[in-house]
Amino acid sequence: MSSTELEAKNTKLQTDLREVAQDIVARAMKGGASAAECVVREGDEFSTLVRLGQVETLKESGSKSIGVRVFFGQRAASTYSSDFSKEGLDRMVKSALELAKITSEDPFGGIPDASQLGQLQGNLDLYHEDVYSLHGAARIDYARRAEKAALDFDPRIKNSEGGSFDAATGHKVLANSHGFVGEYSRSYCSVAAVPIAQTDEGAMQRDYWYSVARTLKKLDAPEKVGRIAAERTLRRLGAKKAKTATVPIVFDPMVSTSILEHIFEGINGDSVYRGASFLAGKLGQKIAGDNVTVIDDGTIPGGFGTAPFDGEGIPTRRTVVIENGVLKSYLLNTYTAKKLGLQTTANAARGLAGTPGIGPGNYFLQPGAKSPKELVAGIKEGLYVTEFLGQGVNLVTGDYSRGASGLWIQNGEITYPVEEITVAGNLKDLFFNISEIANDLEFRGSVAAPTIRIDGLTVGGE
Repeated sequence: MSSTELEAKNTKLQTDLREVAQDIVARAMKGGASAAECVVREGDEFSTLVRLGQVETLKESGSKSIGVRVFFGQRAASTYSSDFSKEGLDRMVKSALELAKITSEDPFGGIPDASQLGQLQGNLDLYHEDVYSLHGAARIDYARRAEKAALDFDPRIKNSEGGSFDAATGHKVLANSHGFVGEYSRSYCSVAAVPIAQTDEGAMQRDYWYSVARTLKKLDAPEKVGRIAAERTLRRLGAKKAKTATVPIVFDPMVSTSILEHIFEGINGDSVYRGASFLAGKLGQKIAGDNVTVIDDGTIPGGFGTAPFDGEGIPTRRTVVIENGVLKSYLLNTYTAKKLGLQTTANAARGLAGTPGIGPGNYFLQPGAKSPKELVAGIKEGLYVTEFLGQGVNLVTGDYSRGASGLWIQNGEITYPVEEITVAGNLKDLFFNISEIANDLEFRGSVAAPTIRIDGLTVGGE
């Protein structure tokens, strides 16, 4: 099939999905609903895992599904289906209408006002056909090359949990009874390697690395991914416990995102209105150091959290969450905004059914000026955390205690690996104690943070 024929086929498919979504809304309204909305999703996924050169798993799938949410005044219900036959769609709409009549009333429910609806215009660089341009053997070869590069890097790399290659495309349509119809497509591809290193004494360590992009053109070479995965694994060999101490702690970007996620959970409108957040009631107050600015921006072209509209059909936007340490905004959908007497920040996130939740756009910690190496160089003795294990965060009280492993810092240099330690403190203090932020911000998903230094935490070890 030529590229022109493929484009024509995709255009027709998208038109069909738009018509289906609008038809479902019309059916719901004809059935007596006071308001309705419909989501249609379809997509393709490919995944392969190669272990020790042999294909261990190979998956390829396509899916298409639809969901409807209907309202009878302040009562609401939703249903979903993967059956697109006339009978299947009839059953889905009928079930939603019947359920909505018997659910409890909720005065804060409903779809957004028509005046709030809309979508960003222009190319947001979310979809590239080339993620599916490789034939099957070439996709497998990506995974095999990443693993081989790791295995060949050093004789101490003796085993592997595999190399992988993934690709996916998706298309979404949202329609509602205010006349809104929006749609967009996304693409995604990734390559990863997870090598295992072993000492002469038999002690083993594993680590990983990966590259992810919306287009093959921006994906790192598999050889680079494998090499970095091997380097990260080898530096963990010979790990030992550290002594219990209160020292500066440096968070690698792969784990510093967890701090940002704790902030997200704290400023999530659902947590706030339920009083289940240590940041409830803190708008306009200082909650972090002057150097901390956190932004949520769903408009960045090519971003992993970018979309022309949120899960309710409201145009995505840029929201400053924390500015110079001051809490400026919670992240809200229409429901939580009504509960809190505020305006939505266009952060509604939803599946096919149910009430929309809250999700990030491109949510990040503003980077600083120093390189990670310069940041480490200023520490006489401390811990560089590369991995957290398990959970241990109380979002109501802010208490924080997590198992960790990483590398010990002495006289501004990374010296030896450490494991079986804990990092403990309180989030209320932790955000004020982010003393330095490096310049290495890189998005590997919708949440990103650079290398950061935090003071005042306790390392629990021997």
